[in-house]
Amino acid sequence: MNPTVDIIYKYFPKLTPAQKEQFAKLEEVYPFWNDQINVVSRKDIESLYLKHVLHSLGIAKFVTELTPGTRILDVGTGGGFPGIPLAILFPHVHFHLVDSIGKKIKVVREVAEAIGLKNVDADHIRAEQLDYKYDFVVSRAVTRLADFAPWIRNKFEKKDKNAIPNGILYLKGGDLKEEIKESKLKAELHSLSSYFEDEFFDTKYVVYVPM
Repeated sequence: MNPTVDIIYKYFPKLTPAQKEQFAKLEEVYPFWNDQINVVSRKDIESLYLKHVLHSLGIAKFVTELTPGTRILDVGTGGGFPGIPLAILFPHVHFHLVDSIGKKIKVVREVAEAIGLKNVDADHIRAEQLDYKYDFVVSRAVTRLADFAPWIRNKFEKKDKNAIPNGILYLKGGDLKEEIKESKLKAELHSLSSYFEDEFFDTKYVVYVPM
């Protein structure tokens, strides 16, 4: 039995009624668009809340509060993960979701509009081509950290406005010791299994890299 939206309510009990409604709507909107433009594997769409929505929100268990006006870039967002779940949770934070595949950005825009998200912009562009600055860059395992870091190295605001310094918040699974060593980044690993009970999270992490 795949978890329903209740798993989100369980781990985030302080949601407003509007946020609860937005999370609940994802169950209708994503399968509809996924049938037209495949952004989530057919097998995983049934596990939407566990493997995509809750996984994305792992970042919010590590960074529990964000200052209003914080700007976050989601690189290689695909169908909107982790950006869209995080944008629901942090309505006073601005999210810029980018992907090099245009049809995926179409899905992101349609989902954001359908659930009434006002704090999301989505663009068909590569991260390297952006001229903007952000407080944090988030992503979900788009490539190895050694390849990812150069794409976004110059994309950060110099001044910190949150409890932790500006940097990368990267969702990744598996044994990451070699990958972090290869990247030469000063990375912190935060296990998602310390926040979520399901065994799906046993080998998954938030990788935080202050920049």
